[in-house]
Amino acid sequence: MEIKAQNIDHKDIFYPPGGILLWIIIILELITFGLGIGGLVYYGKLEPELFHQSRLQLNTSIGTLNTLILLVSGYFMTNTVLKLKSGAIESAKKYLVWTMLGGLLFVGLKSYEYVEKLTGDLDMGDNMFFTFYWLMTGFHLAHVLVGLVILVFSWWQIKTRPRSLQVTDLESGAAFWHMCDLIWLLLFPSLYLIF
Repeated sequence: MEIKAQNIDHKDIFYPPGGILLWIIIILELITFGLGIGGLVYYGKLEPELFHQSRLQLNTSIGTLNTLILLVSGYFMTNTVLKLKSGAIESAKKYLVWTMLGGLLFVGLKSYEYVEKLTGDLDMGDNMFFTFYWLMTGFHLAHVLVGLVILVFSWWQIKTRPRSLQVTDLESGAAFWHMCDLIWLLLFPSLYLIF
């Protein structure tokens, strides 16, 4: 089964993928996380020893593994879009499943890390570092969960009504998913490596 190629008018306000409103949301999210990282750096300069000791209590191995998982998941998402554009629907579905599995693995590892912190009595109220840690990683995790919902919806649409799926719709989901990747690539070094 093939999907017809779409002619995209690159001057149309609804291009880039998802339309201008999606990109405004993505830019606002990046600004929000950028401000959070700015606050982390500011308070880190006020209490460098506290932030350093707090950072040492994070599980850098899990953070690194989660980074790799999201990068690989982003690679699979890119291939999903490319396969769908070329009309290879079955391959697109497989790549999308791998993308979602990467997202679920990220959620599972992040949940494990949260349980590890909570059983060690490291919650949001401990100090400013952990306030930033919980707020920023929790907000990011919420974005990953929303991204997974979008991907599940896209997968279901490819599976049940492949002809009705617009490539631009899948590109919109991909843009949101890559935003999650990018945000994590900013959060990981800021929280796990710098202090």
